[in-house]
Amino acid sequence: MRKTVLHDVHENKLKAKMAPFAGFNMPLQYTSAKLEIAAVRNQAGIFDVSHMGEFFVSGDETGDFINFMITNDYNKLPVGKAIYSPICNQEGNVLDDLIVYKLDENYALICVNAANIEQDWNWFSTHALNFNVSLENKSEDYSLIALQGPKSEELLIEVFNSYKEILKNLPYYGVHANMNDNIIFARTGYTGEDGFEVFCKNDTVEEIWESLLKAGATPCGLAARDTLRLEVCYPLYGHELDIKHTPRESSLSWTLKKSNSNYLGKESISIKSPDSKIVKLSLEKLIPREGYKIFLLDEEIGHVTSGTFSPTISQGIAMARVKNIKNMQEEDLLIEIRGKKYPAKLHKRPFYAGGIKK
Repeated sequence: MRKTVLHDVHENKLKAKMAPFAGFNMPLQYTSAKLEIAAVRNQAGIFDVSHMGEFFVSGDETGDFINFMITNDYNKLPVGKAIYSPICNQEGNVLDDLIVYKLDENYALICVNAANIEQDWNWFSTHALNFNVSLENKSEDYSLIALQGPKSEELLIEVFNSYKEILKNLPYYGVHANMNDNIIFARTGYTGEDGFEVFCKNDTVEEIWESLLKAGATPCGLAARDTLRLEVCYPLYGHELDIKHTPRESSLSWTLKKSNSNYLGKESISIKSPDSKIVKLSLEKLIPREGYKIFLLDEEIGHVTSGTFSPTISQGIAMARVKNIKNMQEEDLLIEIRGKKYPAKLHKRPFYAGGIKK
């Protein structure tokens, strides 16, 4: 398994419980997932997400290239902002989901999922040949720290006081890059809370990590991160998103461009009628797990894609892929657990509202 630059800090200094994830040996938890989740919801938690991939795009046709590659509308994005989007193949099915940061008019950072770095790099590289752009894969050069929680701004300013005004005024999904310092700050995240990402060179990440811990951030692992994102119903590639389904079948219709500009998979997405969808379900006492079957009365209609116990709302929660049935009645939905079926509550909104900066 591969290791991030902070691996020895996690394993030897902080005594984290480690686990394989996307080909990396990553911290699963340091104390307990419950305590780490509470830290993010109430104060500030820090995550090593250096396994993620970083591609940099530059050149006169940067905007046109990215707009062709992603389903969301990059061309409408101002400099200093980021955008979330799937990327699709010609059949309109999701290859990955990612965030693009517009650092300058003709300069962008694309952050991709760790498990898909090689696949995504080959996909972007192949199509870049048709545009006047330069594409660089700097995934091996950069580390990435995510600081999440209501006190994240306060802690980050304590460590980066020279950037105080920039960080205070950075909007949600805003980005600021200082390439002379080899550092990029972004106000994005995957927990539903206010928070920041710090992209930095590998030789500076340990100092930044230690400084944020000293300022009061709680180290958090994969177990907490997965529950946090599920509480706010953010999809995860390989679970709610996969190469078998389109964005319209994965609760991501809002990422499809409203403009007339073309993008990979557009025609297939527009003509394909969604035969499934993602729904949000909860159980009062039991815990739904990935793979559990979903029933509408006696008919099996799908399965749980992500499920866990939420300590924030004290319930079992899940996202599930089910048949695209209209007017589905909540009282008829059941989750099968160890051979028995239990009534599930259908939610229209996320289980937890979060506290992102407005």
